[in-house]
Amino acid sequence: MDNPGAMVGEDLELLITVVVAANDERQARDACAGLLRRVGGQVVRAVDCSDEEPGCWSVTVRRRSGERVGQNVAGALARAVRAFVRSLGDDFPLPRVACEPPTAWTVLEDPHRLAGLVPGAERVLVEVWAGGDPHHREAPPEPAPPVAEAPAGGCRLLLRVDVATDREAGAAWQAQAVASRVARSGKITRVAPQGHLLSVHVDLGPSADSPAAALRDAVSALGRSGWAPVERVGESAVVRWSAAPVPNSGITAMELTATPASAFVWTVPG
Repeated sequence: MDNPGAMVGEDLELLITVVVAANDERQARDACAGLLRRVGGQVVRAVDCSDEEPGCWSVTVRRRSGERVGQNVAGALARAVRAFVRSLGDDFPLPRVACEPPTAWTVLEDPHRLAGLVPGAERVLVEVWAGGDPHHREAPPEPAPPVAEAPAGGCRLLLRVDVATDREAGAAWQAQAVASRVARSGKITRVAPQGHLLSVHVDLGPSADSPAAALRDAVSALGRSGWAPVERVGESAVVRWSAAPVPNSGITAMELTATPASAFVWTVPG
């Protein structure tokens, strides 16, 4: 199997996240009522994201996809995403699907088409997970690279995701999908060109653990092998992963940095 953490016959779970123009949570949920009637499922999260886009809420719906894990996990994940998009109607052309087991995802960004499903919708992120939404399950332990322990006292965890794409929104969504495996409160701080890539920088927030323990947990949650040995950069611990071979589109590399709280430099926007 291409993802040893997934089990043959396991149900795949869909997460549909709608970014919608709304004044409050009730209005955002009401806007998604028609989508719920069409596709089923239940709302599991509603988040005010007006700090990133004024007057906007993010509503996440969870349901079973109808697909099951086979010997080819990536194939099952991609089929589940495409099947969901087809269920939305003939107005929606099949999009490009990014796949990084245990998840695959796509972004629908045509407000004109989306308005027929969700009034005021700006875009929709469709994710499929093998093993379920990581916020609602225990991730299996994965081996992490060894690192010398640093003094306790907490740290700040930062993530950089390099994505081969020419669309900033697509890069941001892919980075958010990865960051969600580590922390609920990850916040994109900037998206910067890096040659033919876009580098998405995500602040995953504070951890009460030492940098060593924080990196161990983050690598375990990301659930993939091939991480380079941990490096020390000043007072920070850094670990990197690169795709081999490098894909023409999608995630090509990641970098996790854990900086002791006492050494973290805080900046105030504006």
